[in-house]
Amino acid sequence: MSKLLETFIDPKKNFLARMHMKAISTRLRRYGLRYDDLYDQYYSMDIKEAMNRLPREVVDARNQRLKRAMDLSMKHEYLPKDLQEKQTPFRGYLQEMLALVERERKEREALGALPLYQRTIP
Repeated sequence: MSKLLETFIDPKKNFLARMHMKAISTRLRRYGLRYDDLYDQYYSMDIKEAMNRLPREVVDARNQRLKRAMDLSMKHEYLPKDLQEKQTPFRGYLQEMLALVERERKEREALGALPLYQRTIP
């Protein structure tokens, strides 16, 4: 990544990036979500594979957060303020596994091996 782009998207160096991150954090806290919860496993097979490799407790916690967020959204409510303060929206749990899956896929493609998974029509 170029130095200019890094400076532009780094919240520590750019005021607008910091404002954007704060706005996203506020919206995620209202519903008790984490940023990694927004990844859709039907969007990419890499995301689906990374989700399958995560421990069961992590996936269950993610599903519980998503259910709570949908319930709050349908009721047009937010989490109570004291619970919003306890939320950690940028504590990641999927990024490392997703990076590993993407590296493995690229390595398999470079070696000419068959893909680990195929897209299927649901």
